[in-house]
Amino acid sequence: MTQAIANIILIGYRAVGKTTIGALLAERLGRRFVDLDVEVEAEAGETIAALVQRSGWPEFRRREKEVVRRSAALPGLVLATGGGVVLDPENIALLQASGRLIWLKASPTTIRARLRQEAAQVAARPGLTALGTLAEIDEVLAAREPLYKAAADLTLDVDKATPEELVQEILHRIQVWEQTGT
Repeated sequence: MTQAIANIILIGYRAVGKTTIGALLAERLGRRFVDLDVEVEAEAGETIAALVQRSGWPEFRRREKEVVRRSAALPGLVLATGGGVVLDPENIALLQASGRLIWLKASPTTIRARLRQEAAQVAARPGLTALGTLAEIDEVLAAREPLYKAAADLTLDVDKATPEELVQEILHRIQVWEQTGT
């Protein structure tokens, strides 16, 4: 992996700001931004919620893996992943080989508040358990946190930081990685 063209990959649970921060970061870096969930929807010709309802989570995960594989093969991108990308070790291996993974970490309280503000987003996001999108946050987040932590090169807490502050921190870290090679 060449440091100057390595991908920057944002991971984390739903509603932590991967798309917002990714788009800002890509603009600052002059890189192409790719939201992997948007790519899956474009290829499927339907929303993720509709895809999951029609064909189930395994079909979504299969499509997600294909998008991850293709995107990881391209240099110089800023990628926003779906929250469950870490469930597949092959996805993580591909992403780690293509760049740096940054975990945008938020508390369940922050995630719940953000999802409540975006009623349309909650409707567009299929539940991950029988509990439903808001009720499942604690359970699903607890199961995924060790996976996010293990995959991440950098962890940023989004609870009290603005998107601009987070972008500045990422830009600083990229500069350190490029200078030190670590």
